Amino acid sequence: MSRKLLIGLTGNIATGKSAVAQMLAEMGATVIDADRVAHEVMRAGGPVYAAITAAFGAEIVDPDGEIDRRRLGERVFADPAALATLEAIVHPAVIEEVDRRIAAAPTGVVVVEAIKLIEAGMAGRYDSLWVTACPVETQVQRLMAGRGLSRQEALVRIQAQPPQEEKIARADVVIDTDCSLEETRAQVEAALVAYR
Repeated sequence: MSRKLLIGLTGNIATGKSAVAQMLAEMGATVIDADRVAHEVMRAGGPVYAAITAAFGAEIVDPDGEIDRRRLGERVFADPAALATLEAIVHPAVIEEVDRRIAAAPTGVVVVEAIKLIEAGMAGRYDSLWVTACPVETQVQRLMAGRGLSRQEALVRIQAQPPQEEKIARADVVIDTDCSLEETRAQVEAALVAYR
């Protein structure tokens, strides 16, 4: 098999990354969800569990002994220094596991989906950087509908991230998700064909 095409897929919260990743999987790509990898490395017994609980205390641990991601999220999204501490612990372990999964992928196209792809220093590791984008109001509505957040909670999460424009400026491909799924799929198909 020829060398794998590695696509880095990113975009801010609720801009449609997961929908685009699912479309790419349906088109035959191996998709590695870096957020899911982060969940795995943070589990009790995982490589970063002890460091996170040492940094943030027992109050972020649920009764089952696992990290309560919602409680941890409330803490780090309101405190940039705490978020930076968490990312410094988690990102290296995630990158190591993602690299292992890329090497093991059975397909010619591998997509790494990560909200912090650029911020974690991963963007330069891939052949093409794809960014999903939509208006902030669309993000708010998706977070309220999909995650049951209040408008204020949604805005806090959106505003905790760098502006979308920073990601768009780095992108090789921008997928505008402020449209129907069919229209989004057409953009994804066209972009994938251009790289094959």
